[in-house]
Amino acid sequence: MGIFLETDRLVLRPFTAADVDQLLALDGDPDVMRFINGGRPVSREEIRAKTLPRLLHDHPGLGTRGYWAAEEKATGLFLGWFEFRPLAEDSPAVVELGYRLNKAAWGRGYATEGSRALIDKGFTDLGVERVTANTMTVNTGSRRVMEKAGLSFVRTFTQDWPDALAGSEHGEVEYELTRTEWQRQR
Repeated sequence: MGIFLETDRLVLRPFTAADVDQLLALDGDPDVMRFINGGRPVSREEIRAKTLPRLLHDHPGLGTRGYWAAEEKATGLFLGWFEFRPLAEDSPAVVELGYRLNKAAWGRGYATEGSRALIDKGFTDLGVERVTANTMTVNTGSRRVMEKAGLSFVRTFTQDWPDALAGSEHGEVEYELTRTEWQRQR
């Protein structure tokens, strides 16, 4: 499997088993993991046993994977990953957008650039009807990316998490973009 998608500054490619060290560094950064698990580093075994199988999974309804390694086009530097995963395994109708980038990539527009490219590909090539994204209410950086990518706020909700994170008392937010709204924005 080769390159899935290119933008002006990014290459999105399928993950391989050789990406363990890069994922370990990404998920080992407490700042990167702050809104995911409270900043707890993830072990190599957890990357191998849980993370990598999820990232390598093919989704039949979408006809492709749901997670993509993001590299800087000019240098090949691993920046993190993007999620564009169908919520129903056998249907491309609704996909979840997500991203996890290393700190060096923050504030440089990579998350917005990759998100917009995935959204465009989803609506033009993959049969997507709705893109959804969620984050903690207090994760203002991620919320701003969702807005810049064209998604609109839908609701605030709460979930019962086994280990509450700082800020989780404010709940989670959901954003979305439908094919019709995307066409109007163009």
